[in-house]
Amino acid sequence: GPGPLVTFGSLVTEGTTLTRRGQHHKALGCFSNALKLRAGDKQCLVTRSKCFLRIGDTENSLKDAEASLQNDRTFPEGLYQKAETLYTMGDFEFALVFYHRGRRLRPDQHKFQLGINKAEEAIINCIGNPSSVKLENKEELCFVSRQAESRKTDQKLHNKLSKDKKLTRKQEPVKSAKTERQLLGELYADKAYLEKLLKDEDLMQSSTRQGVKVADLVLSGISYLNQRRDFWQQQKPIYARLYERRLRQQRWVRDKKRKPADVARSIAKNMEDIEMMLARGSAEKSCRKAERLLKKIQGWAEDEVPNKNELIGSLHSCMGNAQLEMGRTEAALHSYKMDLDCARQNALPDAVSRALDNMGRVYVRTGRFQQAIDTWKEKIPMAKSSLEKAWLFHEIGRCYLELGEAETAQDWGQKSLESADEEGDVEWQLHATVLVAQAQVKLEDYRSAIMNFERALEKAKLVPDQAAQNTIIAALDKVSKSFIKELNKGSSKETDLSQKDGDSSRANTKPKSEDSKRVGVEQQMGNQDEKPKEGPFSSPDGDSSHESIKPPQFEKDREREEGEQQPGDQGEKPEEAGNDTEEHGNSNDEGTDKEITEGNGEK
Repeated sequence: GPGPLVTFGSLVTEGTTLTRRGQHHKALGCFSNALKLRAGDKQCLVTRSKCFLRIGDTENSLKDAEASLQNDRTFPEGLYQKAETLYTMGDFEFALVFYHRGRRLRPDQHKFQLGINKAEEAIINCIGNPSSVKLENKEELCFVSRQAESRKTDQKLHNKLSKDKKLTRKQEPVKSAKTERQLLGELYADKAYLEKLLKDEDLMQSSTRQGVKVADLVLSGISYLNQRRDFWQQQKPIYARLYERRLRQQRWVRDKKRKPADVARSIAKNMEDIEMMLARGSAEKSCRKAERLLKKIQGWAEDEVPNKNELIGSLHSCMGNAQLEMGRTEAALHSYKMDLDCARQNALPDAVSRALDNMGRVYVRTGRFQQAIDTWKEKIPMAKSSLEKAWLFHEIGRCYLELGEAETAQDWGQKSLESADEEGDVEWQLHATVLVAQAQVKLEDYRSAIMNFERALEKAKLVPDQAAQNTIIAALDKVSKSFIKELNKGSSKETDLSQKDGDSSRANTKPKSEDSKRVGVEQQMGNQDEKPKEGPFSSPDGDSSHESIKPPQFEKDREREEGEQQPGDQGEKPEEAGNDTEEHGNSNDEGTDKEITEGNGEK
């Protein structure tokens, strides 16, 4: 029966597979059979031309490349294959022409630019640097296409060019060691070893057992390595290698390009590691990891990292935290300022609030309390909760207390307490109450301070915080002693004032008794001058000499009344020193009245 059906596509596929395996002769048979089925297929011609070029048949390779351009002169694959064939044949100038044609038609294909670079380098290697060549126009110059010449002429030119290349190579100085190392790769060490053997004259004059001179062996090895170097320089110049390496790197980066979700997951893990290192006390490692991640993110595009600017600010903040932990306050302040600038440029209010908070902490640690107050006041409108306000007001009040402005500190402490009450947070109620009490101690308002310390002690018991309780108890004891001392000073002052009042009252009592005595004498003298009035004890003849004499019974009654008043006065205890003075004055008055009465009786 009939055999299996062979198609053009199957033959091309088989030939391509054989080419990849390095079986170029078998692949040529497949491509030739395919061209019998579809003659003039330009893509198949280019593929067969590559096979011819791989086995060193440059003539047939050039024929197939030109055949692929017969119907379409702008076919880019045909242009490139023809340029490659001409380059391999040593026609670097014509190869350069077709490389330029291909790049002009397809500038997006970098292989044409690569061909231009290696062709130019090959030309320079053959004729030297153009700047060192001086052309003399002695006769008319013309260019004749080598494609129009016969095979014999082409072969002669090729041989002549090879000889010229060898002569030029001998006349040219040795290539730089760096370039030669790049071209030879691992074989560069072998060549260096052979060149070192050449310097040993005794060894070079010796021979092997077969009678071969060592010098000839060494020179043949060096010649072989030089040929390999020149071949690799022609096939893949340094420019081409660098460009290919760059392309491989770009391709690798493109292949390794991850999805935004994967990138975000990786960054989140790194950020978590940075925070964990800082929490465990490894501030230096945390800072270094943050710096490395920052450089990596800055090199990425925004489409790969959507929140790139926010991450940069967060990393500056993490670096600042680590630097602050290491004691590098100025470096930490610089990192926080970078975070603040990044947040303001990208309109990130949360990041602005974070940066202001961190900057305030640095200012407090360095003793710049006024700058800390200004920074935290700028943060107040950004506070999102009463708890955050309680903390913020407390820190501002603490700074005022450090600056010696106790009254202002008390006001901010009251604000902090109000915010803590709104939130219902016992811990910040404790902190705010302690701040108010400390400010009142500075203001010497000990009574209010004691009351607030007692409230703070109750809050500390609710938390519970034994250390805070012990501290508050110690402060309460100290304030109580100060308060008692102030009370003692006040009572001593009141005693001094009362003694002064008593002395002044005694001084006023003595003149009063003298005046009363004087008044009584004047009254007696006046009674003697007046006419006697008739009464029950007047004499019948109206003698005035017995008018002032009182009966014994009247005088006894008066003495008895005075005796009844005195025990009552002595039984009462004076409450203040002023009462003693008044009673003393009263007793003096009574004594004065008694003396006046007794005087009248004698008279």
